Parts: sequence; structure tokens; C-alpha cells
Amino acid sequence: MQETDNASTNEYEVHYHRTSVYSLRYHLIIVTKYRREVLIGTVKQELEELLRSLADQFDLQVEAMEIKPDHVHMLIDASPKHSISSVMKGLKGISARMLLMHHPEVKQKLYEGHLWQPNYFAVTVSEHSQEQIADYLRRQKPGPVKSKEASRKPEQSQSKSNQSN
Repeated sequence: MQETDNASTNEYEVHYHRTSVYSLRYHLIIVTKYRREVLIGTVKQELEELLRSLADQFDLQVEAMEIKPDHVHMLIDASPKHSISSVMKGLKGISARMLLMHHPEVKQKLYEGHLWQPNYFAVTVSEHSQEQIADYLRRQKPGPVKSKEASRKPEQSQSKSNQSN
């Protein structure tokens, strides 16, 4: 058997290494601190490039990625070399450091300069749910960026307009 060999079973890839056989897929979600909508424009583009580069460093294959203004979805194929907690620590820590260094205007929109929430979501993906998750990520349409006025409750907006009369 070769050092690294890949086999496909119904589009579900199993990896064969000298000492292990595995298939580790995760759906990951990371959210900006206080759901601040800062992942837009060039920040979004740079974040995607950065996350793909970091994924390569952690021996991850990004199968799908969707970046919304306030959160990121990733579907990854992982290696057992690194724990999911160390992968997430690396993805979040390095991406935050690099983005805030290249985009100081983003830091001003964040509380105490923290880009990401301290927690994250990670769930394993089976061969049965993999395509559903990939389809979900592909179908995500860019939604409008919410303004503070639009996110207020209707009675708050009405009372504010009544006060100005």
C-alpha cells in the first residue's frame, strides 16, 4: 500500500495511510463577535483566501465554504493529525490577527477588537448528510445587510417617529 492513497465509495472518500484508514468530515460555523456584519467586500474575499490557505496548512480540504456578513460555514475533509479544537483555534486566531492587521477599519466596528465569538459549531458529517450540507451552502443567497433601523421592533420605530413630531 502507498503512503497516501484515496479511494472513493459512492462519492464518499476514504483515506488510506500507512497506519490509519479514515474519513473525517465536519460542518464548521464560526460567528463574528456580537454578530457584527463585517465580513463584506474585500474583507470577505481576503478571509476566504486566508481560510483556504490555513486549511492547507492543517491538511484540510475545503469542500464548500459560504461567508455571510456575520458568520462563516465550512464543509471540510479533515485528517486525524490535528484535533478539531486545535484546527478551530488556528483558523480563528490566525484569521483574526491577519484580517485585523490588514483591515484596521474592521477593528473599530468590533468590541475590544475581537473578531470571532469565543465558541464555534462543529458537527461530523456522514455520507448521507454530506451532499445535503454542500447543497445548503451552495444555495445560500447573499442577503441584504441589516441596518440598525430595520432590525428595531416596529413599536420602537413608531415611538421614535412619534417623538420627533
